[in-house]
Amino acid sequence: MAPPFRTLALALLLGAALPLAPAGAADAPAAPLAPATLAPERIVLNLTADPAHEMAVTWRSAPGLSGQVQYAKATDGPDYVKTPMTVPAVTDDATLAVREDPAFRAAYHSAVLRGLEPDTVYAYRVGDGSHWSEWLQFHTAAGTDAPFRFVYMGDMQNNILAEASRTLRMAFRKSGDAAFVIHAGDLINRHDSDAEWGEWFASGGFLYAQTPQMPTPGNHEYVKDEKARAGSSINGQWRRQFTLPENGPADVPASRETNWYTDYQGLRLISIDSMQVDRDETARKSIVKWLDGLLAHNPSRWTVLFLHFPLFSSEPGRDNPKVRAALKPLVDKYKVDLVLQGHDHGYARGAIGPDGPTVDGRGSTYAVSVAGPKMYEVGSLPWATKSASRTQAYQVIDVDPAALTYRAFTATGAPLDEVTIRKP
Repeated sequence: MAPPFRTLALALLLGAALPLAPAGAADAPAAPLAPATLAPERIVLNLTADPAHEMAVTWRSAPGLSGQVQYAKATDGPDYVKTPMTVPAVTDDATLAVREDPAFRAAYHSAVLRGLEPDTVYAYRVGDGSHWSEWLQFHTAAGTDAPFRFVYMGDMQNNILAEASRTLRMAFRKSGDAAFVIHAGDLINRHDSDAEWGEWFASGGFLYAQTPQMPTPGNHEYVKDEKARAGSSINGQWRRQFTLPENGPADVPASRETNWYTDYQGLRLISIDSMQVDRDETARKSIVKWLDGLLAHNPSRWTVLFLHFPLFSSEPGRDNPKVRAALKPLVDKYKVDLVLQGHDHGYARGAIGPDGPTVDGRGSTYAVSVAGPKMYEVGSLPWATKSASRTQAYQVIDVDPAALTYRAFTATGAPLDEVTIRKP
């Protein structure tokens, strides 16, 4: 039985052994939850639309507590703690009908630190004035197209702490200097399971509080078998636990913090809510119009689009024709460099142009990957240069003005795949 988040978080912080589900087992039934803690928990950073001058931080605590952030430029010694700046957080004292408790209470806090200096390390802590987290650090983006790297994770979804966490932790071990991590949906399996969300946060622990996490939603973040619309978990757990850019299509209110973009050191990163594209015709039209504008007026040299439902699947029995028909014409028209996807629980990567599969370096590069232990078979794929079955993987993308280098590794850290994209 999966332990509640509080037990997981304390064990992670204290280095205690955790009782985990057996390898390969189905998700354990939900356990009763302990109350949210007085001390801040589930601290996570998110990039804003201006990552050189801002950083968003979100956390939760026991209900009834306020929230504030103290921060300062980090110094080599402890002097930064003497005169920190303090900003109040926006607090949502919520009662949620989660799977484990129909009236679960917790206070969710979020704040955006503004007016920061580019390419600078800041120290910060969160709390209510009496109960504080430890001091943590983050690094703002540079104001120029300086080289950097980021990590791309497919679905963690099942046995998140027991078996998916090793992939994430190996990614941090091998690429600990990553500027941020993107998650291609299905972070959890049951959208309303607070215990599963607790496992996701425990998998990254303090690392989430130092390296921004940038997720796009999958079908498992929504109510199962329900049309993508307001009233699902996106407006419950999702929006309370993350503070993502709110610059999506203005006429699709349900897409706040699911369709978004940010420009980071020469890269335009765009999240597409594939559930809305696939299942809501009105939202699909608005998202396509919004995306067309983002790609037509793009100041960045490189463009990465990421979403959950693949335009090209790694399993022949799974297909997303509505998503492909809506998005591929824009990918081709504007020569999007990378399209990073999840959902299919296998690995595949290839280049595809307007007329179909092509050689690496021509057309746009598409990838499907999975970080967790749930596996689907990978079929014969005419579009894929490289594929792999039953392989948990993470990907590291190095970005500089001359080239974009994509590398995939298995959960043990072994090299799996590599391709370099260059522009004149």
